Amino acid sequence: MQALPVAHTTPSARAVTSQWSTAPRRASAVTCRVTGSEQHSVSHMERSSKRNSDRVPFAAVTPTARAGPVLLGTEVPTPLVAAVALGGAALGLRAIKKVFDTPSRTYDGQNVGKEYDAWTREGILEHYWGEHIHLGYYTEEEQAAGYKKKDFIQAKHDFVDRMIQFAGVSNPGSILDVGCGIGGTTRMLASRFPGAKVAGITLSPNQVARGTALAAEKGLANCEFKVMDALKMDYPDNSFDVVWACESGEHMPDKGAYVREMVRVLKPGGTLVIATWCQREVTPANPFTASDKERLQFLYDEWAHPYFISKEEYGRLVQGTGVMEAAHLEDWAKYTLPSWRHSIWVGVYDPWIVVSKPHLWYKCARDGVTLERFHRAFVDGLVQYGMIRAVKKKAAA
Repeated sequence: MQALPVAHTTPSARAVTSQWSTAPRRASAVTCRVTGSEQHSVSHMERSSKRNSDRVPFAAVTPTARAGPVLLGTEVPTPLVAAVALGGAALGLRAIKKVFDTPSRTYDGQNVGKEYDAWTREGILEHYWGEHIHLGYYTEEEQAAGYKKKDFIQAKHDFVDRMIQFAGVSNPGSILDVGCGIGGTTRMLASRFPGAKVAGITLSPNQVARGTALAAEKGLANCEFKVMDALKMDYPDNSFDVVWACESGEHMPDKGAYVREMVRVLKPGGTLVIATWCQREVTPANPFTASDKERLQFLYDEWAHPYFISKEEYGRLVQGTGVMEAAHLEDWAKYTLPSWRHSIWVGVYDPWIVVSKPHLWYKCARDGVTLERFHRAFVDGLVQYGMIRAVKKKAAA
């Protein structure tokens, strides 16, 4: 209980100064020194008891009460109070860390479409990321100048431009966008190649509806969207000049079937181009540590990813089909790295859509933590940004 100050004056005093004079651990008397001709020694017990008899107990206003709070009649030393408070805070932080270290959206074979349905319905992802649910591209010059100076959504458009260049396509007649999201890239490809028919597929009905609506708003008649499983596509063999897959392989439970199915629907002479998050290649000389495995498991499980593979393994899967030319592989981690923290900063600069939806605060907080974890995994090379390109062999004459 906090001590209450007691003023000591005499009716005749013109200027008063007071000095506590107490015995150790006891406050039996207080000496008041009064300037002028009179000095008075008064009993603090008598005066304060009269003043405070109907207010607080005398013990509450003695100097010794300042040493610490009283609990069940026993004075608790202040250092002990501080230690208990710090211990409680430490336990609280540890409990919070445990919650955020435990993945909340582990892949179960059914939840990928449901998660994207939810993200589309909530609108937060589209608000911040625009129509493109993938990382952006930042040149070395842009990063040197400060990545936050670049428009976050423009970085995504730049990524698509760079991926088109990487694919090396110029005048395709048909394009399949595997894992199209709400169709930002599908529509961009349809605009870039107006003579091509462009199809986008996803597991999310909400994404198909949103993608179709946005295409209508832009007056694009050469693109369409369908709900379809990328591992069991309805398209016949040799249907498309380009098969484009940007950040969809992460969600595939069978990477081999994913590659084989895309190669199946690709025309001879057509181009397969994949952009995907990859874990680094494991070798006997450079195996995963226990910490590496734990970090990767979280990155798998928090956003409904079954597992990642290396870009080198993607290359082997492409070659394993037996119908593709040699695959070209690159790591674009250094160009996409700023996207992770830039995504956090756009939320800091413009938090109101999140503030207006309290039921999503926890989910958004978890997403922020996951973005930072991916950033760190990119920095130390545990996760890479794999770019894979290959051409399907033409039929023998």
